[in-house]
Amino acid sequence: MAQVPADLRYTKDHEWARDEGEFIRVGVTAYAVEQLGDVTLIDLPPTGSDLQAQERFGDIESVKTVSELFAPVSGEVVEANTALEESPELVNEGPFEQGWLVLIKPSEPGEYGRLMDARAYEDYLASLEG
Repeated sequence: MAQVPADLRYTKDHEWARDEGEFIRVGVTAYAVEQLGDVTLIDLPPTGSDLQAQERFGDIESVKTVSELFAPVSGEVVEANTALEESPELVNEGPFEQGWLVLIKPSEPGEYGRLMDARAYEDYLASLEG
């Protein structure tokens, strides 16, 4: 089964979110990376963009498919991982480290807490395979 770090929260669209105090860091899960294969292109919103939870904020393209990215929380993009423009394979190499996508300043305090914890996400993944 794919790696599911216990300190993160998750969406059914296979994005992860990490509470970093004032900000929420967002990326795609190891499960998503396994499904996508080799990532070839990532389209991210510019700094200053307003995101709404569960709404599309970009795309991730691989040798297999193009998938939409969905925001786990609402808020303003304070940083996009520009390293992915030149090196989208960083998502494959470390989806929870250097392959993160955006850093969001959340605008709705309760949204993060409503995301799945690691156990719930593992159960969700098991139901997909099941």
